[in-house]
This record gives sequence, C-alpha cells and structure tokens, in this order.
Amino acid sequence: MTLTYIFHSGFVLETEHSILVFDYWLDPSGVIEGVLKKDKPLYVFSSHFHEDHFTKEIFEWKKLNPDITYILSKDIYKHRRASKEDADVWLAKGGTWSDKNISVWALGSTDSGVSWIVETEGKRFFHAGDLNNWYAKFLLDDNPDQLRYSFEMEETFNPIAHEKQFLGELKDIRKVADSFDVVMFPIDGRVGNGYTLGGRYALYHRL
Repeated sequence: MTLTYIFHSGFVLETEHSILVFDYWLDPSGVIEGVLKKDKPLYVFSSHFHEDHFTKEIFEWKKLNPDITYILSKDIYKHRRASKEDADVWLAKGGTWSDKNISVWALGSTDSGVSWIVETEGKRFFHAGDLNNWYAKFLLDDNPDQLRYSFEMEETFNPIAHEKQFLGELKDIRKVADSFDVVMFPIDGRVGNGYTLGGRYALYHRL
C-alpha cells in the first residue's frame, strides 16, 4: 500500500488490487499521469462541490483509463457542478455503496458534502473532506459562546455550537468504524491558533 500526497486535500492511495483518488484539484508534481497508466481499477472520490476539492477535469481521465468509477458527493450535483450521468455513484451522509473491490460509507462534514470511509483488502481508510473544527481559534476567546464572523471563511458562526457539531460528526463516524489504517485529515493554517485541534480531537476519538 502506498499513499501519495497530490495537493491541498488530494491523495492517491494505491493498494495491491486498486487505486483510490481523493479530492483531486491541482497536480503540480504530475502524479496523476502515472496513475492513469496503471492496470488497476481506479476509484475517484470528491467530497464536495468547492473548487478546491472538485474539478470536472477528473472526467477527462476516462479517455485514458476506462476502468474508472466516480464516487461523488450529492452536493456536487445539487450545485450543478456536474451532470447526473457524470458519476457512477452519488452519495450523501448515511449512504453506502460497494462492489467486488471496495466498500464505501459517506459520513458527515462541518462544511459542504461528506467525508469518506473506504474498506478494501482488509484495510480501512478515512478521508475527511472538509470535516474539521474550523473555528477552533475562537474557542480561546473570553466569550466563545456567541456569534462571531471569520474573515478567512467569510461566515458568521457560534464557535461552541460549531465544535459540538464537529464532535457529533466524529461520534457518527465511530458508529461505523472505531479505528482506521490511514486517516487523511485537514490541518489548515487558516484556522489560526488551535489549527491542530480538529486533528487532535480526531486522534483522541481514535479515528
């Protein structure tokens, strides 16, 4: 098994019998060119419609490798970023899908779309998408239990309520699986002080 970082939240996870690509956006090192030449079933995941997690470029790959299964979050279709026939599988939170190679569960997010659990060849993987404790730095303020505005995220929010939502999503994930062989989780400097808190919570809750 090899895990290759592409860019942003993009990863390629190659097992003995298949290849999984998560949240492809940009490919500054040219990773995908080699992936498309390999003689293995390829599964392409996009967790939500935001342009830094989904691009229509992934559909062009089918011209080079016909053995691709596209597994996309339903919010991509809802926001008209792709047509219904573009994906083989559309999933929202709570949805599941499997074939002879992999089993997939769509879990929740604290942003748009979903996070992913994938099982294959006796291994279990988690890709968070944009699931995170995005407003952790505001929890350090004197009065975090009130509405705030984040210029980085361009959103009004309540830090305490958001953290409760995040912890609730972790709890839902543990109902499906309480351990993973690989976890792909965002550690984002835009969160400011406490930017590792979401990841540390995920580890504490044994993701």
